[in-house]
Amino acid sequence: MKINKTVLLTGCLLCALPVFADTTVISVSKEDSEKAFSIMESTEDVLAYQGDYSATVSLVVEKPGKPKENMQYKMFERVDSDQFTMVQLFPEADKGNGWLRDGDNIWAYDPVGRKFTHSSLKDALGDSDVKVDDMKKGKSKWRRNYEVTGFSEEKLGNYDVSVITLHATTTEPSYVKTTYYIRRDIPLVLKQENFSGSGRLMRKILLPKYTKVPQGYVATQVILRDELNPGEQTQQVISDLTFDRLPDRIFTKAYLEGLN
Repeated sequence: MKINKTVLLTGCLLCALPVFADTTVISVSKEDSEKAFSIMESTEDVLAYQGDYSATVSLVVEKPGKPKENMQYKMFERVDSDQFTMVQLFPEADKGNGWLRDGDNIWAYDPVGRKFTHSSLKDALGDSDVKVDDMKKGKSKWRRNYEVTGFSEEKLGNYDVSVITLHATTTEPSYVKTTYYIRRDIPLVLKQENFSGSGRLMRKILLPKYTKVPQGYVATQVILRDELNPGEQTQQVISDLTFDRLPDRIFTKAYLEGLN
């Protein structure tokens, strides 16, 4: 099964890169920290992903000097109980690759060897810039995994935004530091920047298109740029959303085994 273990998801060209590890964690006031966490939680509240849902996730991977690569996955999630199942649909050679999460446990499934291996949320999907934890929803993750180290109000294009920087306090997040740019009128994330422990910009995520459905907002187009390799990016498109109650069997190893 093709799972890239390299920590990616998108050389910062706009600023000088630090040479030494950035071990300093800047504190913000308790008031700003609480406000920032409330905003991060509200970014989950306005999304359509509540309860059970399913979706088709299409990825287009672009790398300089190489033809575009297309991948497609079917995603099932039960947000309230921290469960999800994901199955690769395309390309044909990787069809049936699967991922299963139940609480803190996540497994990757190889349909050829019919074997499960304990995996990580930090793993990339195929050769893309998308990580497994990019697909995971749930607002409880913010206070559980981060502390607020930056909070300000700025302008991003035509939008007034809150700029929130979070440092990981557990090993679950893929990146030590992440900065979010969030609309102030509607708490939608417009941009996300992921940094290494040394403070180097690793990946940039742009969310140029949201669609409003009865259940909430859906980021139907997402662009993930690998800042270590200029010109390398993954475009993610969400389609075929449903919000019906999913059968319990979908969130089992037997379900992935039965697909092949």
